[in-house]
Amino acid sequence: MRSLELKIPPPLVALAIAAAMWGFAPMAARIEIPIALRIGVGLVAALTGFGIAISGVIAFRRAHTTVSPLKPETASRLVTSGLYRFTRNPMYLGLCLVLTGWAFFLSSALMLLGPLAFIVYITRFQIVPEERMLSMLFREAFADYQAKVRRWI
Repeated sequence: MRSLELKIPPPLVALAIAAAMWGFAPMAARIEIPIALRIGVGLVAALTGFGIAISGVIAFRRAHTTVSPLKPETASRLVTSGLYRFTRNPMYLGLCLVLTGWAFFLSSALMLLGPLAFIVYITRFQIVPEERMLSMLFREAFADYQAKVRRWI
């Protein structure tokens, strides 16, 4: 399955999963939640997710290293500051929170499979290959970072 590694940009994966959630939502059992609560909680989760993801991008830009998830071998620095002190993958965590907000808005417990599918896919086909490359590039520094900071949260 290495043929799928580092091939699909994570935002596109999130968008495809969000579309699938939208498509399957009418067929899933709904949880009756007032629309104002659905919108409020969904927006808070999505905006928090966007904020986390954007802060990850900003940290990479400030470090003058690549933001491209498809070419981790071009990384010039290991970013460990900002949100990277708490999670090794704030950009992916942010996208997951956006999907969680979307699931809440769709008001179906079954739609929580969307963020779960994102976590499984991104971990296997994006994060693990990135970590392999970062281990080769930054050796001991990355091993120390891995020992201190969790992959997700």
